[in-house]
Amino acid sequence: MEQLSRVGDLARNFRETRLSTLKTPQEFFDHRQLSRPADMNEATTRITYNTRHFSGNYLLVIGVLAVYALLTNPLLLIALGFLAGGFAAINKFAPEPVQVGSQVVTQKSLYTALFVIGIPLLWFASPVSTFFWLVGSSAILILGHAVLMEPGVESEYQGVEGV
Repeated sequence: MEQLSRVGDLARNFRETRLSTLKTPQEFFDHRQLSRPADMNEATTRITYNTRHFSGNYLLVIGVLAVYALLTNPLLLIALGFLAGGFAAINKFAPEPVQVGSQVVTQKSLYTALFVIGIPLLWFASPVSTFFWLVGSSAILILGHAVLMEPGVESEYQGVEGV
């Protein structure tokens, strides 16, 4: 029960800190602010500003790409579902050893069977290549957007405090 409250607190904290910074689609896709940076210094400045300014939108982009990666790799989805469902089922239905005929089935033996089946299934699903695809595609989209979007006027006054 305590773990559920911690997960709830983490979700609430994530929603308050990251998702509260979501910008509107009109601001995120404002084609009037698109331009090529003059030099590498300006590109670096834009990346620094825009990754902070659009951090919620960029997390949303990563989330959408992750869902797309899972949906286009059904074997990975099955393997993850099998492992997660197996853990949940073992914890819920077999906390104590069970006598089946002349054999005693323990939680340890069920976890061993789950890993013997689940790990090869996960291996064939190629999660490492999916992870690197997710990292690469996210980096290209986010860095491309951050470099091409001119910072707004408010970026000029970012370090200035009110008098």
